[in-house]
Amino acid sequence: MNLKTYLKSLSDDGQRTAFAERCGTSLGHLRNIGYGQKSCATDLAVRIERESRGAVSRPELRPDWPEHWPELAAAERATAVEVSDAA
Repeated sequence: MNLKTYLKSLSDDGQRTAFAERCGTSLGHLRNIGYGQKSCATDLAVRIERESRGAVSRPELRPDWPEHWPELAAAERATAVEVSDAA
């Protein structure tokens, strides 16, 4: 799920603001990221992923994610190999 959709899924601005605070930023900044007006810092991407319980992933927030989290890229490649071997 992308960040914009996740923020809209929260019931009101109070929940959105609380989510932003748990992520260590403002709701306005999260909205800017969600609408593509700002890029998401790597540390913030990790906090968003954690606080959304994985609903919004680091790869969703950072198109250049393999450069920042090579362990995720390696795990994704390993999963792709397992799936193709099973077929």
